[in-house]
Amino acid sequence: MCDSLKNDYQICDEIGRGRFGTIYRCFSPASNQFYACKTIDKNLLADPTDRECLQNEAKIMFLLSPHPNIVQIYDVYDRTESLSLVLELCESNTLYDRIVVSNSVFCEIKAASMIKQLLVALSHCHNLDIVHRDIKPDNIFFDSRGRLKLGDFGSADWLGEEGTVSGVVGTPYYVAPEVLMGREYNEKVDVWSAGVVLYTLLGGIPPFYGETAAEIFESVLKGNLRFPPRVFPAVSSSAKDLMRKMICRDVSRRLSADQAFRHPWMLSGGEAASMD
Repeated sequence: MCDSLKNDYQICDEIGRGRFGTIYRCFSPASNQFYACKTIDKNLLADPTDRECLQNEAKIMFLLSPHPNIVQIYDVYDRTESLSLVLELCESNTLYDRIVVSNSVFCEIKAASMIKQLLVALSHCHNLDIVHRDIKPDNIFFDSRGRLKLGDFGSADWLGEEGTVSGVVGTPYYVAPEVLMGREYNEKVDVWSAGVVLYTLLGGIPPFYGETAAEIFESVLKGNLRFPPRVFPAVSSSAKDLMRKMICRDVSRRLSADQAFRHPWMLSGGEAASMD
């Protein structure tokens, strides 16, 4: 780790590990606060695209900060062999932990609260021409007060002059079909992924699945969205309507983050009355 980082922060225990780096808890004597320090080993980034994403992550997070539903960045320490980001410290359990590890299914009111906060974060990103490109429960965190925080902008990018980006990035269960097709795409890929997150919150399983990544991709490309009664025994038609409009293969008909936020189910806070 770079000397200036160690001068400013006391590096504590490891709290996470990813493909290219490690996340530590750190303490700032100056502010008397704990933070998260994400340190990436540049030697592991053989792909030029990965190196570009690494440089973009800090810039994008500074542009987005501060925001109540986005993990805040505080400092960056750049060295030849590593890059360290000092970030807001969130709770150790992510939304993935709450869904998968605890095998939980959320009621509509709680799911609406989660998705509302996620859509607020996405709207902020999209209004600044930033697309996250890897919306999934693993990248959704919570602060000490239980407020949702969108994090991990390692795959994020700026929309170009045409309002699009390219590149096959994302996570199999949550990636939008247009990404897999190798086309240029816009910020609505995040809305598709957020819709899949909502489906998973209410049903406990993702809408598209398979035994391998290839099978999952094939299922995503078919985009055959169903709501099996055994999985959704009591989910309202209003919630299903929103999911259909977010997980919509036709990008021109797919809702934007702002439109999804204004859907009747969202406005009712997940109350299942308005469209039943």
